[in-house]
Amino acid sequence: MERSQYFKNLYDAQSGFFRAKNSDGKWLTPFNPLQYGGNGGNPYTEGNAWQYYWYVPQDVKGLIALTGGDNKFTAKLDTFFTLDSKPGEVNGNASGFIGQYAHGNEPSHHISYLYNYAGQPWKTQYYVAKICRELYNTSSSGYAGNEDCGQMSAWYVFSAMGFYPVNPASSVYVIGTPVLRKSVMQLSANKKFTVLAPNSSVDNIYIQSAKLNGKTYTHTYITQQDIMNGGTLEFVMGDKPNEHWGVGVADRPVR
Repeated sequence: MERSQYFKNLYDAQSGFFRAKNSDGKWLTPFNPLQYGGNGGNPYTEGNAWQYYWYVPQDVKGLIALTGGDNKFTAKLDTFFTLDSKPGEVNGNASGFIGQYAHGNEPSHHISYLYNYAGQPWKTQYYVAKICRELYNTSSSGYAGNEDCGQMSAWYVFSAMGFYPVNPASSVYVIGTPVLRKSVMQLSANKKFTVLAPNSSVDNIYIQSAKLNGKTYTHTYITQQDIMNGGTLEFVMGDKPNEHWGVGVADRPVR
């Protein structure tokens, strides 16, 4: 965990991005956060500084603090998802764009879930629904990028059920927005974990309320233990954001 904090050594407060240094410990220049790297010749592999900014899944709270707190963090996410400028050398791994978000490659895949960590879960719900709806289809070009080891499919399966492992080592799954009206996971010892969202639809993408095993649930995450215990997670969905559900500090994912 101590070593995992070394990402802070590459944070440049002046530019507000993580940057590469040369052997003398000085920033590499010139610096353009929109410039893409392929597989060599650039500090960012198959991405740019905007996409790699969010790649601290082991300590999202630390990244929020480094960014300047919840408001600055969500404002930067807002810019990330709406900044359309692209350099001329976007390579083949850069596809499926929503602003600077590039769903066609793995470094972006957790980013839509990060609003939950800063108290704006309805924006996670908006972008996860948008990605599911616009960047997947059943044609021969149904994926927005390369299906490396099944990741494009895995992202959709998790997200369609309603949650995603931002940090798989944490045993925490961050809630997005369920596409499926019902999904059932068959567990050991004849247990099942069921996720229900009976009124989920193209329009009803926002969580209005939730219950876990019949009890009101406001956390924007569930745990591996919740799933393995078996039970039912049920969502009531609507077409307008509920900006009161899941916004408390105690409701946010850990790490």
